[in-house]
Amino acid sequence: MSDDLFDKLPAASGESYDGSAIEVLEGLEPVRRRPGMYIGGTDERALHHLAAEVLDNAMDEAVAGHANRIEVTLEEEPGTAGRLTITDNGRGIPVDEHPKFPGKSALEVILSTLHSGGKFSGKAYATSGGLHGVGISVVNALSVKTRVEVARNKELYAQEFSRGVTLGPIQRVGAAPNRRGTAVTFTPDTEIFGDQKFKPARLFKLVRSKAYLFAGVEIRWKCSPALAVDGVPAEATFQFPGGLADHLAEQIGSRECVTTQFFSGSQDFPKGEDGAEQGRVEWAIAWPLYSDGSYSWYCNTIPTPDGGTHEQGLRGALTKGIRAFADLVGQAKKAKDITPDDVVTGSEVMLSVFIRDPQFQSQTKDRLTSPEAARMVEAAVRDHFDHFLTDNLDRGKALLGAVMERMDERLRRKAEREVKRKTATNARKLRLPGKLTDCSGEGHGETELFIVEGDSAGGSAKQARDRKTQAILPIRGKILNVASATADKIRANQEIADLGLALGCGTRKDCNADNLRYDRIVIMTDADVDGAHIATLLMTFFFQEMPEIVRRGHLYLAQPPLYRLTSGATSAYARDDAHRAELEATRFKGKKVEVGRFKGLGEMNPGQLRETTMSPETRSLIRITLPQENEGRFAVKDLVDRLMGRNPEHRFNFIQNRAGDVDRELIDA
Repeated sequence: MSDDLFDKLPAASGESYDGSAIEVLEGLEPVRRRPGMYIGGTDERALHHLAAEVLDNAMDEAVAGHANRIEVTLEEEPGTAGRLTITDNGRGIPVDEHPKFPGKSALEVILSTLHSGGKFSGKAYATSGGLHGVGISVVNALSVKTRVEVARNKELYAQEFSRGVTLGPIQRVGAAPNRRGTAVTFTPDTEIFGDQKFKPARLFKLVRSKAYLFAGVEIRWKCSPALAVDGVPAEATFQFPGGLADHLAEQIGSRECVTTQFFSGSQDFPKGEDGAEQGRVEWAIAWPLYSDGSYSWYCNTIPTPDGGTHEQGLRGALTKGIRAFADLVGQAKKAKDITPDDVVTGSEVMLSVFIRDPQFQSQTKDRLTSPEAARMVEAAVRDHFDHFLTDNLDRGKALLGAVMERMDERLRRKAEREVKRKTATNARKLRLPGKLTDCSGEGHGETELFIVEGDSAGGSAKQARDRKTQAILPIRGKILNVASATADKIRANQEIADLGLALGCGTRKDCNADNLRYDRIVIMTDADVDGAHIATLLMTFFFQEMPEIVRRGHLYLAQPPLYRLTSGATSAYARDDAHRAELEATRFKGKKVEVGRFKGLGEMNPGQLRETTMSPETRSLIRITLPQENEGRFAVKDLVDRLMGRNPEHRFNFIQNRAGDVDRELIDA
C-alpha cells in the first residue's frame, strides 16, 4: 500500500485514541451498564427473569436431593417493583472464607463476582439450571437492595448488598438450631426497570409450574393481601406427586381427547462411560379434539420456550413410533408421509429433562442446544411410546387416525398452495420480478406480500420478516396513477408490471382472485404525507385493476409508528401526533419523555420494524374493503374518479369544500 494513500485520509478529530481511552469495568458494573446481555433487556419479562434466577437456585438444591421445601414471598414496597424473598431448606450457601479471596466469605464472592458458583465442576450438583455463575450476581447487580440469610451448622448468617456493592462483611446473627438453607430477599432497581412491578399472577404461575417439574418438592406461596388479585391467593402450597401428568390433567380438564389416557412417563438416561448419572426425562402428552395445542419444554426445571434439542428428540420418537405402528397395522404405505408436525400439532405437550452440563443458546436459556439431548430423549421415549400404542390397539389406531387426518389436511393445503402459487413463468412464460423476495409459502393460509416503499425500507423488511410466510416487494416511490393513465401507459409501467407478476392473478377482466399467490397484500409505507400518497396510489391501482382482490378482503394497510417515546426503561410507539399526545398524557404522565421521530421505515432497525409493523402478534393492520351493495360501490368509484381521475377540477372542488376541516396547527407544523 502506498504512503500517499494515508496522506489522503482526513485528519482525526476529537479526543485522541490511546491507552487512556480504554475503560475497564470492574465487579458487577458490566451488568448495570448492559443488562440486556445478561437478562435479555429491561422489560417486564427481564424483571421476572430475576425471580426465576433465584428460584432456579433453590430448585437446584431440591433436585440435588438437599432440599424438599421452598418458600416464595412477594411483598409491596412503595415506589419499587416489590420485594421478593425466596427461601429453601437446603445446605445453605457456604459462608467460610474463600481461599482465593482472603477476607471475603464464599457468600460475598458468589453475590458480587461474575462466573462464580458451585455448578462448574459438577461436584456439588449433578444437574442444575445455573450454569455460568452469573444468575444470583446479576440479580444482586440489578437490585437496589439484596439481603441474603444463610443457616448452616445451626448458625444464622446475613450479608447485605446494594446495586452489586457489598454494604458490609458477613454477620453472624445468632443461633438457628431448627433452621437450615438460604433466604434471598431483593428489590429490583428502578434505575434499571423504571416503574415496572412484579406481576403476582406471573410469579404465581412460575411457582406452580416449578412444583410440577419436580415431584419431590413442596413450594409455599405467599403475597401481601393487596397483591392477591386476579385469582391469585394470598397463600398456597403446591406439591404434585404425579409431576407433569398432574399438570397436564389439570390443563386438559374435561376436554375430550383422541385417547382417553395421556401418554406420560419418565425414564432415567443410561449412565455414562465413567458410571456417572446422566440425568432423566419426564413427559406428558395429550391430543385434545379441536385444539390449537400448547407446548412446554424444560431443562433442569428451566423453561425453554423456543424448545431445542430435547424437543427434537421427542418429536423424533413420536414420529418414528407412529410410523412403526402404522406398519404393524398394515398402513405403512400411506404413513410414510407423516411428519413430526402431523403428530405434535394440536397436542398439549410437556417435556422436562435433567441433564449434565446443558448448553443453551443464550444466558436467558430460551433454547436448549446440547446435541446429546436429542439422542437421549428419543431413545428413552421411543420404547414407552411403542408400548403406549400397541398395548391397546384401539387406542393406537385412534391416534394414528387423527395423525393421518392431519397429514391429509396438510398435503391438501400444500397442493392448493402449489396450484395457487403457480408463477407467471408456468402460466405465461414470464418471470417473477427481480426485486421480489418471496416466501416459502409454508404458512397455513397466512402468506403475505408486503409492498414496501423504497429499497432502504425493503432491506429492513427482508431482515424483519418471517421467511416462511412473508414476502417483500420494494417499489420505487410513487407509482403510476392508474386512474388518470391510458391503458398503454399502464402496460408499459415497470412497477405496475412487477406488481402484476408478483400477485399472479391478472388484471381487469382477466383478474381471477383464486389465483392470487398470497393470502394478504399489505401496503407498508412511511407514516408521513408522502407515504399516505403512495398508499393512496396503490389502493387506486387495486380498486381499478383488481377490484375482486379488495372485495374479498385480501388488501391491508400497515400501521407503522411515527414516534418512539422513551422515559427511563419504558418505551412506547405512537402512530401519529394524536396517539403521541394520548401516550404522553396517560402512560408517561408527569415524566420527562424523550421523543424520537422516524423519518421513514428505513430508519427502523429490523427488530423495531418486526415488533411494530410486521409481527402478527404485535402489529395493527387496516383491512381495505368495498361495499357489497351497488350504491356503495358506485359511491367509491365516484370518489376515486374525482380524487384520482384525469379532471383536476374535481380535486380542486374537493379541496375547496373541505378546506375548513383541516387542522390549522398541522399546517403550521
